[in-house]
Amino acid sequence: MDTGMMVTEQVVRVRAPARLHLGFLDPGGRGARRFGGIGLALDAPATSLTLRRAPAFSAEGAERARLARLLPEAAAALGLPGAFAVHASEAIPAHAGLGSGTQLALALAAGLRTLAGLPLDVGGDAVRLGRGARSGVGAAFFTGGGVVVDGGRNEGRDRPAPVVAQLPFPEAWRVLLILQPSAAGFHGADELAAFAALPPFPREATAENCRLVLMQALPALAERDVAGFGDAVETIQTAVGTHFAPAQGGVFASPAVARLAARLKSLGARGVGQSSWGPTGFAFAGSEAEAARIVEAAGGQARDEGLVLAVARGRNEGATIEAPPAGARLARAV
Repeated sequence: MDTGMMVTEQVVRVRAPARLHLGFLDPGGRGARRFGGIGLALDAPATSLTLRRAPAFSAEGAERARLARLLPEAAAALGLPGAFAVHASEAIPAHAGLGSGTQLALALAAGLRTLAGLPLDVGGDAVRLGRGARSGVGAAFFTGGGVVVDGGRNEGRDRPAPVVAQLPFPEAWRVLLILQPSAAGFHGADELAAFAALPPFPREATAENCRLVLMQALPALAERDVAGFGDAVETIQTAVGTHFAPAQGGVFASPAVARLAARLKSLGARGVGQSSWGPTGFAFAGSEAEAARIVEAAGGQARDEGLVLAVARGRNEGATIEAPPAGARLARAV
């Protein structure tokens, strides 16, 4: 029966980058704004989705179960009639501290908007889909890359935290990622409970984190000084990790990741830390050759600990959205 609706063969492809959360500025939120933070977009891993209209909702590929739940929720949040199908050819590891949930939700919303001919509204969709409650860097990385500082979420406004600084990540630098596939960081109700149980973050620690970002990390980034940038990030990581230690069991959530991070530091890596609640750890190297040397030296320990030590680049652009031209669409009535 012809219902008057059209199912189009147009296909939209969206690829959204992972991110590292390099530290909060004020997790205690003593003023009108809370959290604030600094983060970095990565070239890999990433979430890659293909979306199309369909007779019924369906999800295939990586993160199938998660997509099957999120797809109809996203379509309903955008007020879109009909049904859609999605296939994920790759996905950021879930609950690893790499922003998987935010990028998956925003990629879905962007793909659906493109299919429907609607303008993008990344900030609005982050709110509609329940993302960015604490950090604004995830939504920022969907539209741009590099290193981002967000100014904290205004508790009186239902919008993601605003971006107050954004600089490119040097092309020569590399990111050393410490991945632990067998573990997961806090998320969902456990994450909310962990935040609620933490003591107030010291005012002087907030002041020092802000000073480190404004007067050391960002200037070092502009001057391509990997040591200055890394040292600032590591100092912030130590302060925030110490604050979170009662909830996660230490400055790092994973003892194995902590041990390998210490090894990377001893080999010359800068800025060791943990992204969000982990378990993913990270460090920086000033060149591809330096990263390769460190990986070769520490690779055995990584394998012995059941970890994956990978090298990534920073990403200085946001998500990509690809669709065929309007004239290439084929439509059929349902």
